[in-house]
Amino acid sequence: MLFNSYEFIFLFLPILFFGYFFLTSKRLIIASKVWLVLGSLFFYSWWNPIYLPLILGSMTFNYLVGKSLGYKATKPMLTLGIVGNVVLLGYFKYADFFIENYNWVLGADANLLHLALPLAISYFTFQQIAFLVDSYRGETKEYNFLNYSMFITFFPQLLMGPIMHHKEIIPQFQERWKLVIRWENVSLGLFIFAIGLAKKTLLGDPLTDYAQNAFDHAQDLSMIEAWYAAVSYVLSYYFDLSGYADMAIGIGKMFNINIPLNFNSPYKARNFAEYWQRWHMTLSRFLSDYVYKSLGGNKRVAWVMYLNIMITFFVSGFWHGAGWTFVVWGLLNGIFVVMAHMMRKAKFEMNFYIAWGLMFLGVIITRVLFVSDNFSDAWYVTYTMFDISNLRFTHMPYADKWFQTPYIIVGLILALFFKNSIEISKDFKPNSIYLSYTVILLTASLFTFSKAKEFLYFQF
Repeated sequence: MLFNSYEFIFLFLPILFFGYFFLTSKRLIIASKVWLVLGSLFFYSWWNPIYLPLILGSMTFNYLVGKSLGYKATKPMLTLGIVGNVVLLGYFKYADFFIENYNWVLGADANLLHLALPLAISYFTFQQIAFLVDSYRGETKEYNFLNYSMFITFFPQLLMGPIMHHKEIIPQFQERWKLVIRWENVSLGLFIFAIGLAKKTLLGDPLTDYAQNAFDHAQDLSMIEAWYAAVSYVLSYYFDLSGYADMAIGIGKMFNINIPLNFNSPYKARNFAEYWQRWHMTLSRFLSDYVYKSLGGNKRVAWVMYLNIMITFFVSGFWHGAGWTFVVWGLLNGIFVVMAHMMRKAKFEMNFYIAWGLMFLGVIITRVLFVSDNFSDAWYVTYTMFDISNLRFTHMPYADKWFQTPYIIVGLILALFFKNSIEISKDFKPNSIYLSYTVILLTASLFTFSKAKEFLYFQF
């Protein structure tokens, strides 16, 4: 089920919300948790109920392993848990990738499996690996299957994160003051949700439409069209992903739950190290805590630290997609982050505007690689962006760049010069002014639902 759908806003959300707080008001705490878990599983299975047993089996397996680690932390049990998760993710997400490369290397003709990627498997797999490692480290104190199910399935973050820690969510559900409706939280949550919905539907989707149409004809793009397509994708990914994160935070706030921040104006960063501290922050936190630090983290020997960074970004690239373009994308980001650390170590300070310009250019180039179907398209678009001989003003029927100009300008202004949604929400007051903002954003977004689009990370 999509956040940007009539059935979610007018049926699912109000029914689940009032049902949950009705049960808590009657002190039926266990029943309220069951209601929330069942509602979240219904939300998950709306897309395809065939994968409901998969997430239930994964939850059961990880709960039992985590509980065992809580009683007695052993490396074999932790290894079993991590391998089990990696195998499950690898089978559905990477089986065809490995078969294709096996066929290519050995000249074989093994049949592809053509498996559909289960919804949210990349997210709930990482979240559960974090739970297992935290249990091994003694950082997870409570082991109740109902609470664990609520932690994994809580519907605002289920499909696309943020990737949460057990210790930062479950204690919130156990605080008594959070078991009653707090209308100030509801109004704030609706405001944040409205901002996120508008980012997705009013900016993200139109930008994605143009960029996708252009990249479908990548080899025909002129210099100007290549820039329009690349910048459109850079902006669309930000408004799409951060819009979802805002909606998740807003819904969580309605339930009195503080979901962690996932985006913090990443395009205002001055280098790639700072960029990754601002972009998909809970994924960066996971990779830092459970990959980078496990490798040794900031070793005194510089080249070892840089190697750890590269390995971490290799994992990040492979997590994002089963293809060599994603692997190279991850490694390229790793190189840019290493360069930022080298400059910091050398105490080399660059002019802010030059540093920002190089960072943003790097984001554009890496995003081209990320969204391209193959290396050939990625190279053509990147080369064409700087090919002055291809400076022509043809009108391509699938990509009206002049109609796209206002979206790009507005997107750049909002991403670079305005406060982000969380910064704006800090000034929120439950008054008529903010009510008007909320109503206007929600109403404008509702008119786009007839052509609602899935989120770009919907099946990661």
